[in-house]
Amino acid sequence: MPPPTDLDRWRAEFPILSSTVYMISNSLGAMPRAAARSLAEYAETWATRGVRAWEERWWELAGELGTRIEGIIGAPAGSVSMHENVTTAEAVALSCLTPGGPKRTIVCTAMDFPSAVYLYKAQRDLGFDLEIVPALDDLSVPAERIVDAIDERTAAVCLSHVLFRSSYIVDPEPVIERAHAAGAVVILDGYQSAGIIPVDVTALGVDFFVGGCLKWLCGGPGNAFLYTAPPVKARMRPRLTGWLSRAAPFAFDIDATEVRDDGMAMMNGTPAIPAYYAALPGLEIIHKVGVQRIRAASQTMTGRLLGLVDEYGYRSVASRDPGRLAGTVAVDVPEAARVAKALNARDFVVDYRPGVGIRLSPHFYNTMDEIEAMMSELGRITRTRDYGTGV
Repeated sequence: MPPPTDLDRWRAEFPILSSTVYMISNSLGAMPRAAARSLAEYAETWATRGVRAWEERWWELAGELGTRIEGIIGAPAGSVSMHENVTTAEAVALSCLTPGGPKRTIVCTAMDFPSAVYLYKAQRDLGFDLEIVPALDDLSVPAERIVDAIDERTAAVCLSHVLFRSSYIVDPEPVIERAHAAGAVVILDGYQSAGIIPVDVTALGVDFFVGGCLKWLCGGPGNAFLYTAPPVKARMRPRLTGWLSRAAPFAFDIDATEVRDDGMAMMNGTPAIPAYYAALPGLEIIHKVGVQRIRAASQTMTGRLLGLVDEYGYRSVASRDPGRLAGTVAVDVPEAARVAKALNARDFVVDYRPGVGIRLSPHFYNTMDEIEAMMSELGRITRTRDYGTGV
């Protein structure tokens, strides 16, 4: 059964697909062919224009990327800033907050990515308290659990839109509604949602939205982003700041307080220009394909994966509600870590996570034939215990 839209023509844009069954886009999206040309352009620009490249394009390149991302996540113009990674982006958002009086609690979940939880725990040094909402046995965190943890002491709610282990989609709307009623801000981590499920940050009314181009947006590392809702930016300033945020950075005035009037006001130091060049082609492709089409293809492929999981008699924590499952199906089999290594050695690219098993993450450029081939090889290795040499 083919995906609901004809997306095969895009496969030629991703070189790795010619030799590999690549189903790990939840960790690193396949590199677009044009990314190599874009990086070559960066190198040529540096080689021939030198420092002049800053004024000719580089200085505003973060804004150029931000504009492309805004179109994908439903953000208004000038509301997205670029950062090295999602932890840094969240740190910028959190640096807008100061604990005051009884309003000093940060609410997060036990299924948030560990890097983020480390950051939240570090806020205790500033006087914040932290409440970590536990998960259910299936590693999901229903929105009502988070809602119940919010009260008048809550200063911020930090949650993952899609949980990285189980690919469970947390409904952010009731969380945002309750948080705002309590006078708290919401930082929504969309690293596992942007590019694989439709996101409209304006419709959600979320205060901050963080994500990155590394995974479903096929942009490589070093390209995280932060959406700041315009009303929030108008009333808050980050403590984690730098010269890129200033209206007149080349005045080199240490007393300068006037910041830019766009999303780059939330940025800090000198940006990673090569990473931006790498991200441009993937963002263009995702925009052309459209996240609605990507979501439809993804649901068809994850649905088939779950059907095969049942046929093979394996266990999966993936939600059977297609409205609650994003782009990944985790498959738990005996010796899952060894099976994952064996698959990778044979060019069936996956990853393994403790507690859930092997994560299979088809993107719009994958095919139903690859779904069948992946599960067939996984089943063969599990059945024969043929893990290969040294695995």
